[in-house]
Amino acid sequence: MYINCHSYFSFRYGTMSVPELVDHAQKQGVKSMALTDINCTAAVYPFIKAAEAAGIQPVIGIDFRNGITQQYIGLALDHHGFWEMNSHLSNHKRKKAAFPEKAPEWHHTAVIYPFPKPYFKLGPHEYLGIHPHQLKKAHRSPWLAEKDRWVLLQPVTFHSQQSFNIHRLLRCIELNILLSKLPVSEQGDLSDRFYSTLELTERCDQHYWLLQQTHELLSNCHFEQDYQRVENKKCMFGSGKDDIAKLTELTYKGAKKRYGLQLSEEQETRILKELDIIQKKDFVSYFLINYEIVKFARNRGFYYVGRGSGANSIVAYCLYITDVDPIELDLYFERFINLYRSTPPDFDIDFSWRDRDEVIQHIFQNHNTDLHEHVCLLATHNTFQANSSIRELGKVFGLPKTDIEALINHVAKPGNYIPDRIGKLVLKYSQLIQGMPSHLSIHAGGILISQQPIHYYTATDLPPKGFPVSHFDMVTAEEIGFAKFDILSQRGLGHIRDSLEIIEKNQGKKVDIHRIKDFKKDEKIKHHLRKGHTIGAFYVESPAMRMLLAKLEADEYLGLVAASSIIRPGVARSGMMREYILRHRKPELRKSKAHPILYDLMPETYGIMVYQEDVIKVAHYYAGLSFDEADVLRRGMSGKFRSREEFLKVKESFFKKSLEKGHEQKVTNEIWFQIESFAGYSFAKGHSASFAVESYQSLYLKAHFPMEFMVGVINNFGGFYKTEFYIRELQAYNADVQLPHINESDHLTIIKGSTVYLGFIHLKYLQKEIANTILQNRKTEGSFSDLRDFTNRVAISLEQLLILIRIDAFRFTSKSKQELLWEAHFLMNKQKNKPSTSHLFRQITLRELSIPNLETKDPRQDILDHLEIMEFSIADPFLLLKSPPQNTVKARDIKSYTGKEIQLMGYLVTVKYTRTVKGDVMNFGTFLDRDGHWIDTVHFPPVVKQYPLSGRGIYLLQGKVSEEFNFYTIEIISCKKLAYWNAADDHPTASATKLTSKVS
Repeated sequence: MYINCHSYFSFRYGTMSVPELVDHAQKQGVKSMALTDINCTAAVYPFIKAAEAAGIQPVIGIDFRNGITQQYIGLALDHHGFWEMNSHLSNHKRKKAAFPEKAPEWHHTAVIYPFPKPYFKLGPHEYLGIHPHQLKKAHRSPWLAEKDRWVLLQPVTFHSQQSFNIHRLLRCIELNILLSKLPVSEQGDLSDRFYSTLELTERCDQHYWLLQQTHELLSNCHFEQDYQRVENKKCMFGSGKDDIAKLTELTYKGAKKRYGLQLSEEQETRILKELDIIQKKDFVSYFLINYEIVKFARNRGFYYVGRGSGANSIVAYCLYITDVDPIELDLYFERFINLYRSTPPDFDIDFSWRDRDEVIQHIFQNHNTDLHEHVCLLATHNTFQANSSIRELGKVFGLPKTDIEALINHVAKPGNYIPDRIGKLVLKYSQLIQGMPSHLSIHAGGILISQQPIHYYTATDLPPKGFPVSHFDMVTAEEIGFAKFDILSQRGLGHIRDSLEIIEKNQGKKVDIHRIKDFKKDEKIKHHLRKGHTIGAFYVESPAMRMLLAKLEADEYLGLVAASSIIRPGVARSGMMREYILRHRKPELRKSKAHPILYDLMPETYGIMVYQEDVIKVAHYYAGLSFDEADVLRRGMSGKFRSREEFLKVKESFFKKSLEKGHEQKVTNEIWFQIESFAGYSFAKGHSASFAVESYQSLYLKAHFPMEFMVGVINNFGGFYKTEFYIRELQAYNADVQLPHINESDHLTIIKGSTVYLGFIHLKYLQKEIANTILQNRKTEGSFSDLRDFTNRVAISLEQLLILIRIDAFRFTSKSKQELLWEAHFLMNKQKNKPSTSHLFRQITLRELSIPNLETKDPRQDILDHLEIMEFSIADPFLLLKSPPQNTVKARDIKSYTGKEIQLMGYLVTVKYTRTVKGDVMNFGTFLDRDGHWIDTVHFPPVVKQYPLSGRGIYLLQGKVSEEFNFYTIEIISCKKLAYWNAADDHPTASATKLTSKVS
């Protein structure tokens, strides 16, 4: 009966979730209704599902509006009508064009124009929407001639006064105005809600025929009957038969390259089994499309890693989609695809951030046609979060910034602050809008490719990135049957890619980075793994991972695969990580401490669940669940479906069937606790194996080409640590790290032999245009001879020039920074700052500047300059200490003080904040000592409260040395940030680098 209903996917207008909308409709006895979100189709499929479950006929539409002004409403008469509307909406959103007064001449879409409009003859599927209060006026208008085409336009946006209040606040957020300034023309009407049939009849002034005509229109819309599961792209080579033949051919061709000309019986059997399931599940084209993507990447020389559960497939391995051998690792293919699994699989393929966009562009060009688009990126829905809700509403109510921050702090940690009446309103409504979608965003890498034009399923937006994006998100895409292609970017691959280029340029060596079998036997890599010397290496460089590797002393591939998974928070928090280390280090405990069934299922991990596949195995073999039920359980453990009814049913079945099989309740409870610890955190084994392969590649480069590798890491600005600590790692390998140099440096950091020149990019205040000008001028006219030559050739302001001088970029002139600063002021004051375009004027001899005798500069001032200009220094930071403490222990000697209290100095690298079971904050700290050795610390809640870490700097650490599995940490008793030297301490007057007066 309702033709204009809004969910909260009418962004910053609607207030009800889809379940709320359907629930309120059901309570009012609504039998048919249309979802018509404003310029959005994100909620279409969840609405169909919810409405059908509630016994309501779902009708799909779009409310086409310019701002808040309604132009017309479209209702899909069938699936083709949905395509018509989606195409129209997408075209206008893409062009950022206003919707016209009249809709296109659609053949499968009913159009409702809101009254009043200037009269025109309505088309075959066009109607006039009359609001109840407009009936009298409509009877006196020319539209009376079209009375048989009138329908009731009773919008639904709210369910209560509070809901209406939320709407008004959302409108203010959208318009960025105060609540007191919100005009009536920019908001809906409080009456825009559901009414019973009797109430509607009364509102229509007894014109019951208007309800009948509206009901008839809704009855003519049959989208839900025409709607079926989506069709992914069906074939790549003309027909399904040709596709399976091509997939088989490519698989065996790749198998011979991977395994040799003669396949073993196990390999042959596994290939045949997988091909059979892939064909039965209709995923042949999905494999072929992924194969085509990675083939394009290899032809372009792009480095990539295929990971995720797709690494469980031998077909994927043979197609070079992944580099993980599932036979070697006994990977469970059914984790990826099985006959019982209803949801589609997906591959995750990582590319360097430099290459990813070109790969995506290729996919769009390869699968779109001249007539229709078949490809789009997948959307996510950004929601209002706790702090952002308070900030947005605080602005709407006109609160000053200080009050807004006080409210945020009050929510995080209630204290003495007592919110006033307005503050309480902000807090109340911030909780009500929290979780509501705010706007569309882009999924990290999901791409959809459909057989039908993509607009059969969704409208698309065109964000600044330049690729169309769907309106629905990943969960909806999976539910309706889309198999997404995950094309992701990763800094770790950029490290490897750039390192290979740097090695070839600096040493003239070409490295084959795909020799994984050789890397697994490499003694240098084994040593790095055993000692946790993994700074810069993908996925294994964090303090927690270095600690785990050192405790495990694992130097084998399988050990690293397991480590990549047990480091996940769920496993660690449940205590199973420690148990795994214990059983790994003490083989005699492996079998005795494990449950017999679990040990038989998982001997490789000593009877401990480590991977997602383990959940499936335990659910099936221990509890007796079917593979279909076990997969529901596995999906629930991934965090996506944890609250769903199907998951709760499977949980109940797990306990019921376990008891029926005679298992003790206590043991079953313990096993379920292990399963629950996986929630939201567990990895597929193939995923961990893929990560481990990339870690091996990074470690090979670090072990054999450490300087070039660290330069690659620095130039990708990605890793667990800040740039400074990768530079310190370079210095630990005896690299001669140099500050940016006018005649040697490039935009990025470069290496020449064992000398590393930091790039101009590290000078945070240096304009990019200036750096480009310097490099271009140097390329065309050669090196700069001195400061005068530089200022003659490069147009630069005094401010920018001082940055270069203070960072010592002109050190080739053999003049001190103080002399250069004087000279810079003199030169910039004497010229118009216009560079010469030729060498002609360089021959003119100008009077040399007479520099007065200057005081010798304290080297500590250089470090302060580094910190100001680059935010880090390449010099020893301990030189800055005002009063260095005496009698401190060095990191390398910690082990000899086990169980004792010691005092040592540490330069803060990073801090991990976590909470205890009771909710108290505790810290794990990582520091460097003066020799560049690492210090790991534990700060329990009482210490955190009394001695909080207060940002970067050098701390005096006092604590007790603790040892576990030959890994040493300091349990902190107290820590104090040490004071830095300041130039003003020695010289009350301004230092030479802070010249403010101009030289005449």
